[in-house]
Amino acid sequence: MDIRPSPIAGSWYPSNPVRLRHEIERYLEQAHPPALPGRVWGTLAPHAGLRYSGPVAAWAFACVRGSSPDFVVIASPWHRGGETPLITTGHAAYETPLGIVEVDTDAIRRLDAALRARAGFGLARRRYDDEHAVEIELPFLQCVLGPFRLLPVMLADQRAATAAALGAALAETVRGRNVLLIASSDLSHYEPEHVARRLDAELLRRVAAFDPDAVIAAESEGVGYACGSGAIAAVLWACRALGADQVTILHYGTSGDVEPAAPWVVGYGAAAIWQAAAV
Repeated sequence: MDIRPSPIAGSWYPSNPVRLRHEIERYLEQAHPPALPGRVWGTLAPHAGLRYSGPVAAWAFACVRGSSPDFVVIASPWHRGGETPLITTGHAAYETPLGIVEVDTDAIRRLDAALRARAGFGLARRRYDDEHAVEIELPFLQCVLGPFRLLPVMLADQRAATAAALGAALAETVRGRNVLLIASSDLSHYEPEHVARRLDAELLRRVAAFDPDAVIAAESEGVGYACGSGAIAAVLWACRALGADQVTILHYGTSGDVEPAAPWVVGYGAAAIWQAAAV
C-alpha cells in the first residue's frame, strides 16, 4: 500500500504508540461534553501540538466516541498557501504510531468531480506533504472510532466562494452516507491572552450562530481570526445542507493554559455541529 509516512510523529505528538494512546485517553477522560439530543454531523477541533490543543480537541472527539461513520472528512487549511485552491493527498493511506488510516479514494474521486462541475476546479494531489492540520486529528479518531476511512481536503484558498463551493460539493458527495465532518482549525495566533480571548469569543460566537459567511468575514472586520476559517465555513455549509441545524461550543482554551508565562498565545475551540432529533 502507498502510505504517507508521518512527518510530525515525535515532535507534534509522541511517536511511541503506548504513550500516545495514554495521553489521548487521559484528555478524553477529562472531557465532558453535554449529551446532544440528535445527530452529530461535524465537529470543530484544533490542530496544534498535542500537549497544547489536545485538552480542547478531546471535547470535540469525546462527543462522537463510539460512532461508526462510513468515512471521515477532515477539512483543514493548507498552511503553505499557493495558487492551487484545494488539495488532497496523493497517497492511499496515512500512517500514525497507532496504525494505518486508509484514504477513501472513491470519495475523493466523487468530490473532485462535484467540485469541477460546480467551481471549475478540482482537488490537486500532493505526495509526502508536511501539513500537520489533518494528521494531528487522526490519533484522536483512531482512539474514539477504531478503523475508519478518510477523505482529507486542505484549503490553500479560504475565501468564501471556494469554501462555499467545497461545502456544497461535500454535501453532494456524502449525502446518503453515514459520515462525520471535521473542521480542523486553531483560532487567534500570537496575541496577548486578553486579546486572544476577546477575538476568539467573537469567532466562536459566529460559529455558534451557524454563520459561515460571518466566520470568514471576521478577519477582514478585525474582530476575530481562525487559521482555518474557510475550512470551518465549508464544514458548516456542508453540515447545514445535510440537515444540521445546531452548533454547540463545547470547550475553549489557549496555549497559555499550558505555558502561562508566555507573552502571547494561540486560541483553541471545540464545537459540535448537529441536527436536533424530531420530537
